[in-house]
Amino acid sequence: MPNCLGKIFHGNCIEVLENDIAKNSVNLIFADPPYNLSGNTLNLANNTTGGAYYKINENWDIFNYEDYIDFTENWVKSCKRVLVENGSLYISCNQHNIGEILTIGKKNGFKLNNIITWYKINAMPNITKRTFTHSTEFVCWFVKGKNWIFNYNDVKEFNPHKTKDGSNKQMRDFLDFIEIPIVQGKERIKGKDGKAAHPTQKPEKLLELIIKASSNENDIVLDPFFGSGTTGAVAEKLKRKWIGIEKNEKYIGVAEKRVRWKIA
Repeated sequence: MPNCLGKIFHGNCIEVLENDIAKNSVNLIFADPPYNLSGNTLNLANNTTGGAYYKINENWDIFNYEDYIDFTENWVKSCKRVLVENGSLYISCNQHNIGEILTIGKKNGFKLNNIITWYKINAMPNITKRTFTHSTEFVCWFVKGKNWIFNYNDVKEFNPHKTKDGSNKQMRDFLDFIEIPIVQGKERIKGKDGKAAHPTQKPEKLLELIIKASSNENDIVLDPFFGSGTTGAVAEKLKRKWIGIEKNEKYIGVAEKRVRWKIA
């Protein structure tokens, strides 16, 4: 297992979880899986209020529904295998796939502790004017077994809302509804063409909250959809050990540069 730490595995996450990661060895998993939303492109190039909007359209995000269910069930099952008996599994999702995530998580014996709502304060404007603005995503927190880790005081300190005298507040106004902008500016990892290197890069603040809440220093944090490497970068900063799995070689190159820079 020590040879796995600080390593990005290139391959199918289910195969790596089953063959390369020891059973009952990982304390915390954060997963940002495919949402199965790709396949159609909306191009409003002449729009003057919000600019052109392109729906995420990646091959790794295209499944027929039955295959998506099978894929989700298999990687969730494999995650349960590698988690310690009081381990946590956080899964990022949105309104399109949260139902499947909840059903499959419970089917595999996980207990749902919370559904965190991430409110994107700089979400895309409602250009089509055909639906309510899509300004939220969700993170489902599942636990395996009992006596899970929850560092209440660390999360309370993380809460940006304070009392009138500046003390840390209780979390009822924060934990289930978290205001964090979509990644932009210096935090956004970009390719040589100046465009985002990964279409669904998650904010470091979101991972900081999750890792602080459900792991301790020197615990092992695993990300089966490593992408641009946010989980590894934040885990390193918070003195956790980490393992990444990523199928796309292009993203591995991005993540390796990022994590090495963070470690240095």
